[in-house]
Amino acid sequence: MGEEVRVLDRRIGLEQEFFLVDASGRPSERADEFLERCRAATGQDSACFAPEFVTGLVEVNTPPVRTLSDLEREYTQNLLLALRTAHSLGLRLYPLGTYPLPIEPEVREELDYMVQVSTVGPERFVDAGRCAGTHLHLELSPGTVDAQAGISASASAAARKELLNLYNLATALDPALVALTRSCPYFEGRRTGMASRTIHYRGSAIFGWEGVYTELPQVGALLPYADDAEHLVRQQFDRYRAWLTAMDRAGVERDLFIEAGGDLLRPAWNPVRLNRQGTLELRGMDSNYPGIILTAAAMILGAADRVRRENLDVVPDEGTRSFEVTEDVLRVPGFGRLGGELLYAAVTGGARDETVATYLDSILEFTGVEDERLTRLLRDRRTTGMYPTTEAGIFEGCAPHLSEDEGLRLVLEACDELEAQVSHLDRSRRRGEEPADVP
Repeated sequence: MGEEVRVLDRRIGLEQEFFLVDASGRPSERADEFLERCRAATGQDSACFAPEFVTGLVEVNTPPVRTLSDLEREYTQNLLLALRTAHSLGLRLYPLGTYPLPIEPEVREELDYMVQVSTVGPERFVDAGRCAGTHLHLELSPGTVDAQAGISASASAAARKELLNLYNLATALDPALVALTRSCPYFEGRRTGMASRTIHYRGSAIFGWEGVYTELPQVGALLPYADDAEHLVRQQFDRYRAWLTAMDRAGVERDLFIEAGGDLLRPAWNPVRLNRQGTLELRGMDSNYPGIILTAAAMILGAADRVRRENLDVVPDEGTRSFEVTEDVLRVPGFGRLGGELLYAAVTGGARDETVATYLDSILEFTGVEDERLTRLLRDRRTTGMYPTTEAGIFEGCAPHLSEDEGLRLVLEACDELEAQVSHLDRSRRRGEEPADVP
């Protein structure tokens, strides 16, 4: 019983980015008007509805909660309010990871964003505004994270161990989350054949993916596992120095970064990062439909809870190809395999690649499938031999290039599906039933 209480002491939170579109499906830059009305509807300056760095993207968040059920409730309620507000303005929320047609995002003229644009380069950085992601926060022991030192000097040995194991677990989960949450197969009107958001946001010089952080992998790529807490701290400082060096190279004054609130943890847009709010943040998921987001959340939380509950050490092993538990150790693939073969397969073949599917099998076996969503996911795998994804459902029969009419139809169909799934979730919640059987 004591172990269970310790697990429940940790809270979770979710952030999801959405494209604002008008009734025709074309991008809208009315984020500020939308957000102002959302906040007015809540009667407070709610952080649950937040701006993004471009005026065509908005973020819908949950407050910190303690269970997946609470997360679903808050997520559903906030999405309902956001959808109603959008409709009152003649707008809609498009929920997938990339907008399928060409767009020219408008970056907000705020110092923090201007520093990023100037450092990365305007032509490269603009792709960040063409992508939408979902972030899950796992709360750490209070006082563990220090924005000036990475890990607080006063953090206990137990807190450091918890952070290290969750950090390595989150790193090991990343290729699986990329594959499972692949959403829109199009980017700027072209079918990429790969995980569109991942290649255009993260980028990779190793794999030849041109993205925002191709030339700055320290601040945007999946970083290696941490050997110990000291190694994790060194990663934070190495990344910070890499960012300052990039600023120098671009002719950006370092004082501007400090003035904009820059600290050790600020230049971190990696798929797994320490957050100054005292959380470990998983940022590798596409924006997607609620059914997919909550399924991925159930998998992450199930894995994290088991690591905490059984006090498992998460140990990378180059000889391991999947999640394997031996006594009090969870062995996961070493980073050479994880950041190489597995990530490449997740971005190219996705969940239909048997290497990735087998890896997902091992994660679900480790996590357990007590959650109804995970049960359905495994049932689909056993029935069809594959894991279903939003992207695969769109991909079938789609042309390599989209006309404007085809792209707008895809956008509006995605908006319709979002609204249908949120409505299902709300009705199920009101009836006190199991989560709605949504794709």
